Amino acid sequence: MNPHAPLIIDVAGHSLTTTDRQRLAHPLVGGVILFGRNWHNRVQLTQLCRQIKAVRPDLLIAVDHEGGRVQRFRTDGFTHLPPMAALGALAMRPAKAGEPEGVATLQACNAATAAGYVLGAELRACGVDLSFTPVLDLDFGESSVIGDRSFGRDPRIVTLLAQTVMHGLLQSGMGNCGKHFPGHGFVKADSHLAVPVDRRSLKAILAEDAAPYGWLSASLQAVMPAHVIYPKVDQRPAGFSARWLQEVLRHRLGFTGAIFSDDLSMAAARQIDGQAVSFTTAALAALQAGCDMVLLCNQSVEEGGAPIDEAINDLSKACLQGDWVPNPASEERRLALLPRAAARDWDALMVGERYMQALSLLPD
Repeated sequence: MNPHAPLIIDVAGHSLTTTDRQRLAHPLVGGVILFGRNWHNRVQLTQLCRQIKAVRPDLLIAVDHEGGRVQRFRTDGFTHLPPMAALGALAMRPAKAGEPEGVATLQACNAATAAGYVLGAELRACGVDLSFTPVLDLDFGESSVIGDRSFGRDPRIVTLLAQTVMHGLLQSGMGNCGKHFPGHGFVKADSHLAVPVDRRSLKAILAEDAAPYGWLSASLQAVMPAHVIYPKVDQRPAGFSARWLQEVLRHRLGFTGAIFSDDLSMAAARQIDGQAVSFTTAALAALQAGCDMVLLCNQSVEEGGAPIDEAINDLSKACLQGDWVPNPASEERRLALLPRAAARDWDALMVGERYMQALSLLPD
């Protein structure tokens, strides 16, 4: 077993090619992230996941599947989950006549647990191990890329609802990944397209945006940092910053789980210290800063996947030359995200009492 398999890559189609299998078998590859192009129907998705696990059972199969706008699988029985803002609105609704204070928030927590369970159980029934959720960003009303993906503006409500979503995920047998540390909701720019800059102080960010990460440090199993620069803390985006990932997230906030980079193909990840960088340079910078795993997304469809092959080869060379040292602790964190129990069969899930009750609790 390789002491560290940090690369999370993608595949182009509905099934694996011989080249896909060769890439996934490489000891530096630790998992696959799925996209809408990998979906045709449930039978096909289940078969794809089985093909991946047949290459190596320890490969982590992940997806961005939050509900609302960000939900990769929407047909053939998958529940259309509400955006997390709907749960936040439920928590903040005014009390009805004669209703005790706090009832709305408790009802929202129950609905959030249901949402987490439905989300996780449906994915697991098809063979997916992990969804990159929940979003812990605060909604300041400025960021279009976050918007209704956020539970709301109040970090206390965000924390409470995220905790209950994670409880539902846990009931389904799935882990969790809070994102985007320390917070992407304050900046307008979309890090997929530009390099957002948040000029607030560390004190201000810790008091609001980053607060959920400390309050959830005993529950979060993984965290994904933002491709945002906070110049009063570090000139590098958080995902490439040892100060953010090690000094703040791990030491100050007490987080002990896995750290994923966000997608290294995003515009905000392709510039470090004002210089354009390659995938490999970005991957090495993220790993050296404290990430356990790095995501190379949507590269299987570029030049036949040449960027993936280049990253694998370059990271192998970096390891042999001593420019990067594999971290066995990172590998333990990756393996800890794999489900520990078998998933329920889809047909059995659909008639299960818990699942049907959870569906009834989801907000419209």
